[in-house]
Amino acid sequence: QINVTPIKKHQFIIGKLFPFWVIGLGLLTIGLILGKLIFDVPMLGNIFLIYFYTGIFLLVILGMGFFISNYTETQQQAMFISWFFIVIFILMSGLFTPIESMPNWAQSLTELNPIKYFVEVMRMVMLKGSSFTDIIPQLSKTLLYAIVMNGLAVWSYRKTN
Repeated sequence: QINVTPIKKHQFIIGKLFPFWVIGLGLLTIGLILGKLIFDVPMLGNIFLIYFYTGIFLLVILGMGFFISNYTETQQQAMFISWFFIVIFILMSGLFTPIESMPNWAQSLTELNPIKYFVEVMRMVMLKGSSFTDIIPQLSKTLLYAIVMNGLAVWSYRKTN
């Protein structure tokens, strides 16, 4: 029903994605609290910088999900395609296997992986106490990714009246 309301495409997409953005930040909060209380994870950097970067990273992931859903017929198809990309992104993010130990072609491909930048920034800010200026390279790539993915999601969305 919301699809036939007289609102613009970008307003519809913002309204659809905003609750999930808030939920993502809420899950980050729970994860940080559990990490500190249970595992005593050091948090040397600015917590607001973590939230700022994560907010932009969530825009990338939500934009990708919406873009995928624009080209799928069913929820099952969207979930399968998303799962395919998530598994590859996580395995090639440097979270489990150092990027330096990957073959050269795989190292080049990780430049297109938004989770790689998220892992780097979280390690830099939380474990090393890095500042805003230290994460500018990752932040700029993530921001560009967010603009492209959400732009593609808005462009490819077909609103039916």
